Amino acid sequence: MDLDLDKLRALIDLLTEKDVGEFEHEDERSRFKIVRGARVTYAPAPVGAPAPPPAAPAAGGSGATTSAASSASDDVVDIASPFVGTFYRASSPDIPAFVEIGSVVKAGQTMCIIEAMKLMNEIESECSGTVIEIYAQNGKAVEYGQKLFRIKKA
Repeated sequence: MDLDLDKLRALIDLLTEKDVGEFEHEDERSRFKIVRGARVTYAPAPVGAPAPPPAAPAAGGSGATTSAASSASDDVVDIASPFVGTFYRASSPDIPAFVEIGSVVKAGQTMCIIEAMKLMNEIESECSGTVIEIYAQNGKAVEYGQKLFRIKKA
């Protein structure tokens, strides 16, 4: 990954100081977009190819997938981390996790939080179904594209 986290932190600090609500950057190696109060996403572009346009979220459990979810089969969806950060199963250590194995979730429901650059980013389910696997460990670092959850579609 070519992303320099120190430079990105400095950029986020500058954008916050100048009260910039949205910033997008794209070059031959990477693409990222920062929206205050929303997710920070990073997707490396293939060498020598332009970065793809951002994927639209799957609508109401359709067969479509986004960069945050990849289908292992037609009825199973893996939710992957959209960026590097620290994985949290709950918004606070003293409250229950957002989901457990066996939890029934709806599309758009918060699954976890990933802290990146001092921003807490809610990761949402891409479809409705039942959580059948939780791959990431609470409080541990996750990488871009790392599987977080597996959901059996309803």
